[in-house]
Amino acid sequence: MAKHQFQTEANQILNLMIHSLYSNKEIFIRELVSNASDALDKLNMLVLTDDKYKEVTFSPRIDIVANKEAKTLTIKDSGIGMNEEDLMSHLGTIAKSGTKAFLENLTGDQKKDSNLIGQFGVGFYACFMVAHKVEVTTKKAGEEQAFLWTSTGDGEFDVENTTQDGHGTTIVMHLNDEEAEFLEAHRIETIIKKYSNHIPFPIFMDKDKFIPAVKDDDGKETEPSRTEIENVQINRANALWTISKSEITDEEYKDFYSSIAHSSEEPLAWMHNKAEGAIEYTTLFYIPNKAPMDMFRVDYQTGIKLYINRVFITDDEKELMPTYLRFLRGVIDSKDLPLNVSREILQSNAVMNKIKNASVKKVLSELSKIAKNDSEKYDKFFAEFGNVLKEGLYSDFGNREKILELMKFNTINSTETVMIEEFVKNVDEEKKEIYYITGKTSLSMLKSSPALERFKAKGIDVLVLNEEVDTIIFPMVTEYKEYKLVHVGDAKFEESEEEKKAEEEVAKSYEGLAKEFKDALGDRVKSVETTSDLVDSPVKLKEDKEDPAYMMAQMMKQMGQDSGAPAPAPIFQINPKHELIMKLKDSADQNLINDAAHVLFDQAKLFDGIELDDTADFISRLNRIITKAL
Repeated sequence: MAKHQFQTEANQILNLMIHSLYSNKEIFIRELVSNASDALDKLNMLVLTDDKYKEVTFSPRIDIVANKEAKTLTIKDSGIGMNEEDLMSHLGTIAKSGTKAFLENLTGDQKKDSNLIGQFGVGFYACFMVAHKVEVTTKKAGEEQAFLWTSTGDGEFDVENTTQDGHGTTIVMHLNDEEAEFLEAHRIETIIKKYSNHIPFPIFMDKDKFIPAVKDDDGKETEPSRTEIENVQINRANALWTISKSEITDEEYKDFYSSIAHSSEEPLAWMHNKAEGAIEYTTLFYIPNKAPMDMFRVDYQTGIKLYINRVFITDDEKELMPTYLRFLRGVIDSKDLPLNVSREILQSNAVMNKIKNASVKKVLSELSKIAKNDSEKYDKFFAEFGNVLKEGLYSDFGNREKILELMKFNTINSTETVMIEEFVKNVDEEKKEIYYITGKTSLSMLKSSPALERFKAKGIDVLVLNEEVDTIIFPMVTEYKEYKLVHVGDAKFEESEEEKKAEEEVAKSYEGLAKEFKDALGDRVKSVETTSDLVDSPVKLKEDKEDPAYMMAQMMKQMGQDSGAPAPAPIFQINPKHELIMKLKDSADQNLINDAAHVLFDQAKLFDGIELDDTADFISRLNRIITKAL
């Protein structure tokens, strides 16, 4: 017998399970039955596709045995089974990225943490919520040696050689005294019907069968009534997605979701589609209520299972759906792919591409229907997944217009978010330009940006995009239908010859102050110039989009990389109509002009959500200016 320590993360989960206050402990049965079903799925595929397993008998079943005298609950499957290496990696460590994300969300507050269990199934370890000792006997298909894994959840587990007839895994849980309800046949059957009715393999359990008394013609009992134990199947065992939509209740859809998403929460929505014709396939996709914990991790766990003619193939292939739809949970089942399909074939297979493209269009279409018909539900969806969906604007050019129509935008003229189809109703039909501003600052700060003053003065509405992802994505989105998307910094307004001439004269009269500002700020600015874009603010910053350093930084950003180089110096624009700038122009106090240049430049940076290089310097200069004013 060999003793082993649990990996740190596994130990954290064990401690949470053992001391859990979670009220919905029944999910441990869902998790173990789901694992058993996965083990049967994997063996089914290998028997059909791998010559090494062609001699293995595939006789799928899951058995549940409750022993009231011994206070044990057993869940047994005839699936792939595990060897010693599998036991160490599956039951000693945690490999799934989602579990790591689950752990990162733990607060140390037992009550709050136990609520997380319902949002995120924690697989095998859930059995320690109800058991003080767990024994796993297992033998891998095609191998001779069986193993016994034992743990009391105390941070250690033992692995020893044992014997077992046939392949598969048997889990024996020694239940805590207060968990006797999980030894009652009717309770177990209710849980199976709730979470595992549509596991595609039969689940068997012993149940009491009442046999009424036998009476003769005179009404005399020849045999008294009695109870017999019979072994019966307690689930439907037909894959839900293969059943006609009209025959599936909402409750059944929700229960199936809880088993494939390992979640006790109801889904926000689902879409079930059967395609017939040149290519036959079925999809059943769910939108969760809450974002999966690992959604923004590179190693996120995909939520889509691929079946070929009801034979499970993979649940670990991120190419099945685009990454911007990675929040989906569900199933794709096709009749037109080879059973021994490899990852490489999946990525380049024409049939798979058609299924993927059609599925994406279907999902986007369903989201559009929700947006139009149930704004409350759509708002909830967008709050959770809007920023992920937004990634599609960058990565899925073919569906860009549809995705753009699913976005919800803040604007300077509206207190509520609006959709682009609504927004364009107020766009100038001659210019056909949709203006937008991006920035990594708060919404209220961005709405107050000096760059918007001219638009406000002219009554032109502007999209206000204050998420960090917007600064990367929206420079790539240049049009919507016949409209051009234009950053406010690139907007051009019609000017008469007289206006242009007047501006040139004003600029000339401010050349002296512009030079003094440039001398004071040095390399922090590329140049100083007057602008007619400002109304209320004295200054603003403008990016020089012709600067090669700016172009390189944008290119690196769009590739998801950081160039590491400092941001190119901005153009510093001053408002010649602002009283402060006018007074500085007429001032002979060189020290005041120097301090004002730095304070105004820092003010402009703050408006753009840029941190100040030297806050102490900003404060001391500001104090000197106030002192002079007093």
